[in-house]
Amino acid sequence: MLSLPEGYRAVVIGASGAIGSALLHQLQHDPRCAAVIGVSRQSSPGLDLLSEASIAACAQALAGQGPFHLVVDATGALTVHGRGPEKRLDELDATHLLDALQLNAVGPGLLLKHLAPLLASGQRVIWGKLSARVGSIEDNHKGGWYGYRAAKAALNMLLQTAAIELARRRPMALVAALQPGTVQSALSQPFVGNDALRPEESAQRLLAVLDALQPTGRAQFVDHQGQSIPW
Repeated sequence: MLSLPEGYRAVVIGASGAIGSALLHQLQHDPRCAAVIGVSRQSSPGLDLLSEASIAACAQALAGQGPFHLVVDATGALTVHGRGPEKRLDELDATHLLDALQLNAVGPGLLLKHLAPLLASGQRVIWGKLSARVGSIEDNHKGGWYGYRAAKAALNMLLQTAAIELARRRPMALVAALQPGTVQSALSQPFVGNDALRPEESAQRLLAVLDALQPTGRAQFVDHQGQSIPW
């Protein structure tokens, strides 16, 4: 991460997942990174994305190890409580929709609330969040996947709104919604073929994309190759 200050400090949220652990590994081997902390349900401090109290406690525990220049939120769930994405309107269920929103939008929004204050001031800082191309309203040509699409679209709006606010105090801040590509993982396994990216390859690309992006005062929605995705 050449765009960040020498000795930058980083946090990877969702570090126990396929992409999160790959991101953590990449940053651990960056000689310019002074420290990187992986946060997950199993870490110390642990994190329960469904509990704001847990998120606040995690932020409080991390505060003494900051300030941070890079936060990558690699959380997300396509299958919730064993149920995959809906393909048709008649499969919609209120509880399932709310669960998808909680995990994929509300939780990440609360992470921004509690962890964004830990970002360094007066320096380039980056908040990267794994999103999904299916969260693009304009790019939706196939339909289906109601809850997941809606949750990712809601996430993207939260990121955009937070980016505008964050830029007022930290004009060098970069906020990005990231499409990691189709990656071999437990999350995507039922839906992908053998040509999916390895998590390590996706992580390398995502960090390179974040390194190259410039702050605009707005969030940017990009894929793992740096190509813009319509909101």
